[in-house]
Amino acid sequence: MEKIITLDKSNIDKEHICCAFSDKKCKDGYELKKNWLRQEFDNGYVFRRIDARAKVFIEYGPAEKGWVPIDAPNYLLINCFWVSGQYKGKGYGKELLRLAIEDAKTQGKDGLVTVVGTTKFHFMSDTKWLLRQGFETCEKTSSGFSLLVKKINLKADNPKFKNSVKNGECENKSGLVVYYSNRCPFSEFHVTTSLTETAKKRNLPLETIKLDTLEKAQSAPTPATIFSLFCDGKFITTDLSVCIDSRFDKVIGKNK
Repeated sequence: MEKIITLDKSNIDKEHICCAFSDKKCKDGYELKKNWLRQEFDNGYVFRRIDARAKVFIEYGPAEKGWVPIDAPNYLLINCFWVSGQYKGKGYGKELLRLAIEDAKTQGKDGLVTVVGTTKFHFMSDTKWLLRQGFETCEKTSSGFSLLVKKINLKADNPKFKNSVKNGECENKSGLVVYYSNRCPFSEFHVTTSLTETAKKRNLPLETIKLDTLEKAQSAPTPATIFSLFCDGKFITTDLSVCIDSRFDKVIGKNK
């Protein structure tokens, strides 16, 4: 098994962050994600990955400071959690999760919480795998999101979604609306360039809303604050590939 390392302010300048490290189009987004991490390290955020050029990593931090519209006091919120390619099935996911659980116990947290698709959503963790690891569903939304919890303190209150996400709609009921943040290095380019060009080509109105503060993220109408696309007010997808011209019609058609 490859060594697992922790990124922090002392090494993030020289270490990669797993996603988009060789994608020249997303160079700016890559640096914006690093800047976001530097800011969040001050809030107790943790980024662990294997010591290799691979997408095998976990990110988490105090839920009170999480860029997700949930109420989960005294929990750790898992954000991105990936094991991809040749590293699947070799115990890396279990080991990364074990380390997060140990951190939660050391910090006296009530447990871990994370947002997933009730069925598998793009750019979100594997729901079925997490359920097999002892997570339980404590709430679902009509738009297809589930809130999972793994308790350490069995008497603790369950986490909850904030009211802003419960009807699966956004305020603007006309055309396309996208909410995104710099939590992912791919989002900046594909929202501001790919999706803008794709919508223009189809004469579709597009409103882009960048969640650039904790307050905006915690009051968003979607728990997928990396990227969420709405059409005529209704949530459509977390799939960033919808931004690309050749993928737009297929993704929209499948999700409507």
